[in-house]
Amino acid sequence: MNRTDTQPDAMLRWLATLADATRVRLLRLLDRQELGVSDLCGVVQMPQSTVSRHLKVLADESWLISRRQATTNLYRMVLDELAPAQRDLWVLTRDRMADWATLAQDEVRLAARLAERAGDTAAFFDDAASGWDKTRSELYGDTFGHEALLGLLPSDWTVADFGCGTGTLAADLAPNVQRVVGIDNSPAMLEAAATQTQGFDNVELKQGQLTAAPLDDASCDAVLCVLVLTYLDDPAAVLAEMARVLKPGGKAVVVDLMLHDRDDFRRSLGQRSMGFTPESLGRFFADAGLTHANCRSLKPAPEAKGPTLLLGTAERPR
Repeated sequence: MNRTDTQPDAMLRWLATLADATRVRLLRLLDRQELGVSDLCGVVQMPQSTVSRHLKVLADESWLISRRQATTNLYRMVLDELAPAQRDLWVLTRDRMADWATLAQDEVRLAARLAERAGDTAAFFDDAASGWDKTRSELYGDTFGHEALLGLLPSDWTVADFGCGTGTLAADLAPNVQRVVGIDNSPAMLEAAATQTQGFDNVELKQGQLTAAPLDDASCDAVLCVLVLTYLDDPAAVLAEMARVLKPGGKAVVVDLMLHDRDDFRRSLGQRSMGFTPESLGRFFADAGLTHANCRSLKPAPEAKGPTLLLGTAERPR
């Protein structure tokens, strides 16, 4: 509709739209729920031709928005999409007709329709449960859950990545937090990290030793150290540095190798140690003054060829 809602003819058309009882019923339903034609037919108990005709009138006068889902058009009235005077007119109509018995009947039938729809969805997932993970992975990939979990991070956090390597974690964190500081002692790794994070202006990369991190005391909300400790002669000193740069209440997160006996694996990757037990990692946390330690093995990925990994978390006391 090209005319503005301040023109008399627009108001007259809107009034004419609302002068029909069926259209008021449809708008009342679509003000509450996105529905298709078949849903509306079942609720208002009218044939498809009648419902479709009234929907066309409502759509032509910009009362509704619609979208296509497979072979079905779904309709919805969104108050914020209406012109101000049009919205005021509908709110007045809706409120004045709240006690209309026909609308109460429509609400009962709508609730039954939605319950039936929920039952159909439940039946689908009951049938699909055994292969759902595979189906979901094939349809949507495997990264959306990871992205959802990152979205739980407080957006005002500063996170340090000890041993940031090529910057993969820093790039993942950057869209979700205020600042990421990646630290590594390898110029080649930092160069790769700079390329990986070049699109983010909240990522800072620093060269330095993890036993003397170039960060101020109590400057970080969280510190990560992922697949790093087995390469170091003094893991305890790194945990102490993580504790130093954490703010009170800040969290330390370590991922590394579970203790194993594959010396050929250790030598092939230039690692200094054979990994850690949950108990030994917990002691490192405690010696660093960190509390509420939680250390556990991670479920191996089916395609993983290396040793099982260990996750440890702890907090700096408030």
